Amino acid sequence: MKSKAALVLATAFVVLFVGGGARFAIGLTFKPMVEDLGWTRGQLGLAVGLYMVVSAVATFVGGRLADRASPRLLLMLGTLIGGAGLGLMAFVSAPWHAMLFYGIVFAVGNGAASMAPVSVMVTRVMPGRAGLANAVAMSGLSVGQLVMMAALTLVLVAIGWRAVFGWLAFAHLAMVAVLWALLPREARSEHAAAATAGMDLGAALATRRFWVLAGLYAICGMDDFFVSTHVVAFAQDKGIGAVLAGNLLALMGLAALVGVLLGGVFSDRFGAVATTAITFVLRIAVFGFILLDQSHASIVAFALVFGATFLVTAPMTVLFVRDCFGTRHLGALTGLITMVHQIFAGVGAYGGALVFDRTGAYDAAFAVMLVASAVALGLTFMVRSPRPATS
Repeated sequence: MKSKAALVLATAFVVLFVGGGARFAIGLTFKPMVEDLGWTRGQLGLAVGLYMVVSAVATFVGGRLADRASPRLLLMLGTLIGGAGLGLMAFVSAPWHAMLFYGIVFAVGNGAASMAPVSVMVTRVMPGRAGLANAVAMSGLSVGQLVMMAALTLVLVAIGWRAVFGWLAFAHLAMVAVLWALLPREARSEHAAAATAGMDLGAALATRRFWVLAGLYAICGMDDFFVSTHVVAFAQDKGIGAVLAGNLLALMGLAALVGVLLGGVFSDRFGAVATTAITFVLRIAVFGFILLDQSHASIVAFALVFGATFLVTAPMTVLFVRDCFGTRHLGALTGLITMVHQIFAGVGAYGGALVFDRTGAYDAAFAVMLVASAVALGLTFMVRSPRPATS
């Protein structure tokens, strides 16, 4: 049983490694694409915003399906569809192409093979250490961001942004083969029987606690994808070279790896509320800092500190849902909260582009994120989640 759990955890890590690296690639290619194609940042930002909304719905649907069946086929199909969308992105020439290939096709695949079904799968086989296990799985996002962004930055500089999407499509095809060969057909444990306990979907939606969580994750998503979509362009606007600016996403991935693993250990001991509160305290500080100082060193420091908070709340989602509502609809509720996160992530990505197009700078957007993070800190303490469950 332990070997099966280890195999599921390793496969979950690899799924998010590839999917996470792909999700952040648009931030790397954002400025080269708009300059090469003659688009505004708002036109490409709209495609990113559409991706957030569509992938959000796909994440919810994926979570509901994961409650009822093994996630193996779901992850394989999602990875295949996502790879097809990325491959088509190598051939875009008009804004509607990006809307279709990235905003819809890639979004459907990436949402289906996302954190919601992965977290259900991991929690089933390692229920007693769900915080750390989900943190390890979701660290695949940060390692993928670190490794793939560093590699794709070299591809971007040497060949161009179209090649970036081609290599990402190839990685997705390879991932399908890995899932077929390694992931057990039924990634469940004897603890899955406990999934009958807890509120049904309607009862959970009728509670104030759910809507507080939804508001908290809405702000988190807005913060996350404003920064990940625009930090490279922001750095280049301030005079940082293309290679260092591109590698800011890789540095954020390294910081996120440290942050998510520490957050997983901390949450198993002290709970999701304390861990999430620390995350937003750091965000308030770093948004205030970048408003005051936008030197090259400060931009790098901003990327590192924000990166350390980037994935901490991801494994907290399944802990909040488990502790507040039980495990009966773990995938559906986790997917629903993640859907809210993704929709408002689109608001952050597109809103940042609009702010820049209208003002020529990102300062107003940084100020909005600072205030929103303060609100999220207050919402965190309103959750009042019970102590984490133990095995």
